[in-house]
Formats: sequence, C-alpha cells, structure tokens
Amino acid sequence: MKARLFAPENRKWWTLTAVAFGLFMIMLDNTVVNVALPSIQRSLHLKISELEWVVAGYALTFGALMLTGGKLADLFGRRLAFVVGLAIFTGSSLACGLAGSATLLIGARVVQGVGAALMNPATLSIITVTFPPRQRGTAIGIWAGVSALALAIGPLVGGLIAQRINWNWIFFINIPVGLLAIAAAYAFIDESRDTSREQKPDVSGLFTSALGLFALSYALIESNNYGWTSGRILGAFAVAAVALTTFILVELHQRLPMLELGLFRNRVFAGANTVMLLVGLAMFGVFFYVSLYLQQVLDYSPTQAGASFLPMTALIVVLAPIAGKLSDRIGPRPLVTTGLVLLSGSLLFFGRMDIHTTFWGLLPAMLLGGVGMATAMAPVTAAAMGSVRPDKAGVGSAVLNSMRQVGGSLGIALMGAIVANGVSSSLRSGHPQPVAFVNGFHHALDVAAAIAVVGAVIAVSTLRKVHHPEHPPAESSAFAEAAR
Repeated sequence: MKARLFAPENRKWWTLTAVAFGLFMIMLDNTVVNVALPSIQRSLHLKISELEWVVAGYALTFGALMLTGGKLADLFGRRLAFVVGLAIFTGSSLACGLAGSATLLIGARVVQGVGAALMNPATLSIITVTFPPRQRGTAIGIWAGVSALALAIGPLVGGLIAQRINWNWIFFINIPVGLLAIAAAYAFIDESRDTSREQKPDVSGLFTSALGLFALSYALIESNNYGWTSGRILGAFAVAAVALTTFILVELHQRLPMLELGLFRNRVFAGANTVMLLVGLAMFGVFFYVSLYLQQVLDYSPTQAGASFLPMTALIVVLAPIAGKLSDRIGPRPLVTTGLVLLSGSLLFFGRMDIHTTFWGLLPAMLLGGVGMATAMAPVTAAAMGSVRPDKAGVGSAVLNSMRQVGGSLGIALMGAIVANGVSSSLRSGHPQPVAFVNGFHHALDVAAAIAVVGAVIAVSTLRKVHHPEHPPAESSAFAEAAR
C-alpha cells in the first residue's frame, strides 16, 4: 500500500501537496492579518494610513518583486527559489510577531513580501511543468482551493488568536508551517529551470517598476494626510508617471527584460492578466475595510468578524476546484464572466450595509462574493498559464500573480483614498463618525463594483479555450530542440 502511494505516477500529486504547504502559509497570512487589524491598531497606536501600509507594504513588495522572483526561479531553479522564499518568509514572520512599533512591523511585512515574491511564482511554475495540459486545470483548481482553505480558516483563526491570545501570534504560527513546507519541498519537488536561453536579472526594470509602484501607492495612501494638491502628493504622482513610463521603455529595449512584453501579444494572456489586475483592484481594499467595518462600526469581536467571512471562503474552498476542472472542458470565458458579474452584485449588496446591519444582512453579499471569486479565479489562472509555453511558466506565473498583488496594493490605496474623502465630506455635513465611515465605504464599493463589471467585459472579449498538445517536460523539450 505504501509503495503504491509513493509510486512514480503519483509523484506529481505529492509535488502539488508540497507546493500547497507554502501557498497555504502565504494565503493564511493575508486573512489572519486583515481580521487582526483593529487589534494591531490599538496595540501599536497606528494611524489609519500606517494600518494601510501594514497591508499594502506587503502586497506592494510582493507584486513589485514577483517578476524578478519568477525570473530567478527560471534561472537558478524553481525548487531553490521556493525554498529560499520560504526561509525569508518564515524568518520575517518571526520579526513581525516581535515588532513593537509601526516602523518595525511595516518593515518586517515588506521583507515578508520579498519571501512571498520568490515563493509564489515558483508554485504555479512547478505545477505547470509537473502536470500535463489535460490535468493542469484540475491541479490549478486544487491550488486555488488550498488558497481558499487558508482564506477560510484564516479570519477565524486570526480572530481567535487576536481575541484570546495576542495579535503577535498570528505571525508566529507561520514558523512551524514554513519549516514543514521546506522539508516537504526537498522530499517531493524535483528541480526544474528554463534552459532555453541566457537568463539574468533585470536590475533597471526592477528599480523603475518598484519606484513607480511605491510612489503611486504613497500618493494614494497619504493624500488624505497632506491633501491632493500638496507638493508632496503631486510630486509622488509625477515620480510614479515618470518611473512607470521609463520601466515600459526599458523593457521594450532590454535584451533580457524582467517583463517580457511579447507575452502580451497573446490575447488570452493579456486578457487574463488584465482581469486579474482588476479583481485585485476591486477586492483587496474591500476586504480591508469590511474587517474594519465589522469591528469598529458593528462592534463585532475579532472572532465574530472572522466567522462572518466563513460563508464566502467556504464556498471558494468547495467551488474553486470544480471551476478549475470545468474550465478544462468548456473554457474560461463563461466562468470568468459569470464570476465577475456575481462579484459586482456582491459589492452592490455590501453597499446596502449601514450601522444597524445584522449578520443576515451581510450574508447575501458574502455568498455572492464566494461564488463569484471561486468561479472567476481558478479559470482565469488556468487561462493565463495555459497560454504560455511550459519553459516560460516561471515568468508567466510571476506576471499573473504580480498583477493580482499590484492590483491589490493599489486597490487598498485607491479605496482608502475614496473612503477618506467620503468620510471627510460626511463629517463636514454633521454626520457622526460611524455613519461617515459607512458613507465613505459606500462610495468605494460603487467604484469597486464598476471595476468588476469592466473585468467581465474584458473577459468576454479576450478569453477563449486554449488547445494544447501534450508537452514533454521543459528540460527534455529544450534538450531535444538543442539536439536538432
């Protein structure tokens, strides 16, 4: 029985299990932190902008460095990048738990983003080179389901820890998971890399993209503190525009670019990445502010707030693998489009919340959001990864995940700016603070719902089912090509 379980034909599933450990840790960290935000704010006396940086600093570094992480994985080995990322993430989790100030916590979260940027693109590229095309959608569906499982238990675990123990322990729990994931990686993951041509990091591309994204996030997050027309904020917008324009020009003329713009000539790849960017833009900021709304307006305890997310995340756990498998049969377009329309409906339902909303008032929005996220995310991921060659799996997955994280960090900044502007306007009109917060949040939800609709339109116009022959592994394919 044991020999059969570890038979060579089953090894790819053990590889998926090993990858899932690291992925689980990243996703758990996201949701655990969201529910604990009010506890962290009270403990460290953080301003709302500092609280946004606790989340956005991680997401921004994660997104900005992920393209480099994918390139390094292709160059030095995907298993090596995965393990190094795990080690950095685990060590910085310890630093986050020990942090006693906003500066230390934000700094440790930024380092966490570095580790995640190495790990995450490696997970998808390892899956892509391990599984044949006919099973890839199923494997990615399981990958998405593991993400959702972490999302599902994260809010509840985070709430229990923040309420019963201390918020520091939401980071300490990453340490045993990280050590177990490193052991599993060496036991079950075979090393693979891109051998098709010369590879090297793109330092100029990394610098200009990171500078541009940081400046844009800074302008959006700090605009409420300094004013939209202040020299500091206008200067940050100007730096962002110049840096991001320079990044595109550099990548167009770079011999070995960090972002291979040629990938975007593929309509499916370009459409899937745009949809992923818009989902991050619409949803990350919403999750951030829903957690604050539940605890600071409805007066939920951290545990109650975490439990409130369970209907949404449980649906994602159940439905994401089904959606991934179904996308193998019917293609991603109908699933992604339907999912984004449902997400828009969920955001509009959230927009009906007020200071007296009960759990039953929240439930329709949570249920629609769970079905929408599950229906959209696995198929759009499978569409993007199915449109690139296996030997480009590292950079392809890095671009996709970077789009999600960059969209998320900008979404937190954008929604924060909209909420802050709405709150200020409502306070000037004489509304009390809880009502003013809800009014500002409603404005952000309307914008997020519109973004989801735009994503649905793009999905209809760009996504289609991609047919592939069965590929041999990247290394053997490259060797055969060289032999010819």
